[in-house]
Amino acid sequence: MQDPPTLPAARPDGLTEQEAARRLAERGRNEVGRPPGTPLWSRVAAQLRDPLILVLLGAVVLTLLTGDHGDTAVIALVIVANTGVGVVQEVRADNAIAALTAMSAPVARVVRGGAEREVPSAEVVPGDVLLLGEGDIVPADARLLHSWVLSVDESALTGESVPVDKDVRADGPEAGALRAGTVVVRGRAVARVTATGADSALGRIAALLSPRREPTPLQRRLAGLGRVLAAVTVALCLLVLLMGLARGQSLETMAVTAISLAVAAVPESLPAVVTLALALGARRMAARNALVRRLPAVETLGSVTVLATDKTGTLTEGRMVVERVWTPEGTVRLTGGGYEPAGEMLSDGGSGAGGSGAVPPAPAAARAVRALLTAAALCNDAALRPPHDDEERWTALGDPTEAALLAAASKAGLDRAEVLREHPRIGEVPFDSLRKRMTTVHREPSGGRLVCLKGAPEAVLNASLLDETPPRLERAHREAAALSAEGYRVLAVASGPLDATPGRWEEAESGLRLLGLAALSDPPKEVAGATVAACREAGITPVMITGDHPATARAIAARLGILDRGPGPTGTDGAAPTEPPEVVTGRALAAGRVADPSTVRVFARTDPQQKVDIVQAWRARGAVTAMTGDGVNDGPALRQADIGVAMGRRGTEVARQAADLVLTDDELRTVVAAVEEGRRVHDNIRRFLLYGMAGGAAEILVMLIGPFLGLTVPLRAGQILWINLLTHGLTGVAMGAEPVSPNAMHRPPRPSGQHVLGDGLWLRILRLAALVTAASLAAALWARDAGQPWQTTLFLALLAAQLGVVLGLRERLLTRENPFLPAAVLAAVALGAATVVVPFLEEVLRTEPLGPSALAAVAAVAAAGFAAARFESRFTRGAAGGATASWGPAAPGGPAGAGRRTRD
Repeated sequence: MQDPPTLPAARPDGLTEQEAARRLAERGRNEVGRPPGTPLWSRVAAQLRDPLILVLLGAVVLTLLTGDHGDTAVIALVIVANTGVGVVQEVRADNAIAALTAMSAPVARVVRGGAEREVPSAEVVPGDVLLLGEGDIVPADARLLHSWVLSVDESALTGESVPVDKDVRADGPEAGALRAGTVVVRGRAVARVTATGADSALGRIAALLSPRREPTPLQRRLAGLGRVLAAVTVALCLLVLLMGLARGQSLETMAVTAISLAVAAVPESLPAVVTLALALGARRMAARNALVRRLPAVETLGSVTVLATDKTGTLTEGRMVVERVWTPEGTVRLTGGGYEPAGEMLSDGGSGAGGSGAVPPAPAAARAVRALLTAAALCNDAALRPPHDDEERWTALGDPTEAALLAAASKAGLDRAEVLREHPRIGEVPFDSLRKRMTTVHREPSGGRLVCLKGAPEAVLNASLLDETPPRLERAHREAAALSAEGYRVLAVASGPLDATPGRWEEAESGLRLLGLAALSDPPKEVAGATVAACREAGITPVMITGDHPATARAIAARLGILDRGPGPTGTDGAAPTEPPEVVTGRALAAGRVADPSTVRVFARTDPQQKVDIVQAWRARGAVTAMTGDGVNDGPALRQADIGVAMGRRGTEVARQAADLVLTDDELRTVVAAVEEGRRVHDNIRRFLLYGMAGGAAEILVMLIGPFLGLTVPLRAGQILWINLLTHGLTGVAMGAEPVSPNAMHRPPRPSGQHVLGDGLWLRILRLAALVTAASLAAALWARDAGQPWQTTLFLALLAAQLGVVLGLRERLLTRENPFLPAAVLAAVALGAATVVVPFLEEVLRTEPLGPSALAAVAAVAAAGFAAARFESRFTRGAAGGATASWGPAAPGGPAGAGRRTRD
């Protein structure tokens, strides 16, 4: 048996430094990934163009026209604070993203002018000769010149969870091709660079990252609200102006009153409320390992109806694990995850842990499994490294599949170091992508020789290698096919004794005994199933989009609940199914065999453009999409989705730059937590709109109805602005910090096309406005009849009613999670009381002191406002108000209730 081959030396035909410099100048240092820094003025301008800020700027103009410079200063301060928060959030997010950067290869080893040297990866040019070893990141597209047992992790580009073997001798154009951004996990190679920058595979994917400058659902809704408010407010203010002039009031007085009403009708604190809610949401998300790169994305998460996710590393651990071992003595299941040598052997009774299968295997089966794993540990070039430095988990050195076999051996009670000492390796035939197997020869303690072999079942299970009966080989073939159909990667393991070291590998690979089959997979994360279930309970449709094998994708999707039905060509009644296929490949999409991609829940073997097409198909149906991913191939889809979610730890730089949200813990459950925060933000904004617009509408109704009741000028302009300042100021802004509703994740998301006042909110606004108006006018009429200052009573009653409403609208009345709101209400009460006791305010606002009976009437109106809000909230929740849409016809794996309208 020959020694392992050595890597041929690189031929001294690499580029000269002069030629490399010339080619580098020609391509203009065309790098992929890191965008130029955004100027500060551009960030500020982007914030000021926000529709919410434009509402505030309009309010500044109105208050300037009224001459109320104090109110102008307050609103201007809100604009500055809003812009500052947005800019700081973006800068801090960009800095955090830069700190997470770990994708790009900093240096590359090249041969130039016959000498080996290290150069920055950005300076690699076509024609360079690369030297690659284990752990190296391929800096550019290249073609193999020489290789030795080369295996490359291409998951960043393709989503394939298993490393791909590369060999110059293999057939096919991809066998000898290396792609930029991939990682060498085993072996060594010499390759010539064929493309760099935008011309590389990485660059072509980056070209799909076209800028997406579309408004978020919240921005679209608020823009529509602004248009409606503008039209209604102008009409009503003109009506008040004309009515005043008809009663003989002066034009100046009524013009100021009309403008003041416009300020009151427009909830100009809305941008501040939204900003605070978004900023607090971003802060809470950061505490829950979700880094927000664009502040409006916080609310958009609450509207997500479809969560498209990749498989490897997101739903799964991203690490191979031996889950089952078949031997002629029976099948054994191995527990434990990752590369940690922690777990146990259990009899595979077809149930999960804790079921009927959670019992130790029979002694004969346990011995057979240990024999198989002993041979697999000997025929192995990988190593396991325990936690160290910042790494909290065991990691693999070498091929992930071989590392998984070592972890399985440890779970079976085997010490690899001891096994190697007892059976030192004295010869080997390395794994070959053509032969698809690896063979090693070891010295036995007795002086004999032991041959260990592992490889693909089709390369091992044949009579030329194994001394087994045809029935046993046929049984092994059936078991291997069944495991493969379940999505496992299957390896066959064999061994046999020899009297002496063989001179040729053919002598070693004959007459061996089949030990069994090892079934490996990239298993789902422990919390992935619960996360998918939480998504479906929240009305979010989970969709898996992966570059992995269809069988693997189907198996993982079925285990997680993305697919409800087991695989099979027929329906439950035996007839041909009418539903869309459970799993669709990229090839089927490209061939146009899928009329509507949004009816499918699992996609396999997809390329970057097809991921974009899938996302766009959902968006075309009106869905709000969130796309998760970590690879370069996910970047275009991340950019096209309403919310792009990238993995922070294992994610590539391209994915992080394309995303709106970065998960620093790489856990999909963090997306669910972020969705909950988004729904909290949406609920708080709608709660403020209910409160603010009901109060504004009440003020307008008072001004319209009062004169017909004998109240000639119900409120003065200064009084209207003071009410507006106290209710829409700190009190209204404090509503943005209200805690999340306990029911937030138990209802479907709101349809993306629904108006911000939809779902019956405008009716609630009118009902509350009518109640507040009636109570306030009743107090004013009573004060007039009792000889009390009726205008001051009306002024304070209207203020008190709105403060009662803001407390009554709380989801959890006595919660301590937002002490700012009751504190703001107390401050508003104090400032309201000051208007009748502080001489300066009495003069400015034209108020008069009130007697005990009038103050009691004001307190009664406040109680009425509180009771009306509590009744309104309870009535709405009790009626389960709010039509929301689930997405699409009933499809495999779709959420319960898909295809019908439900009430949340």
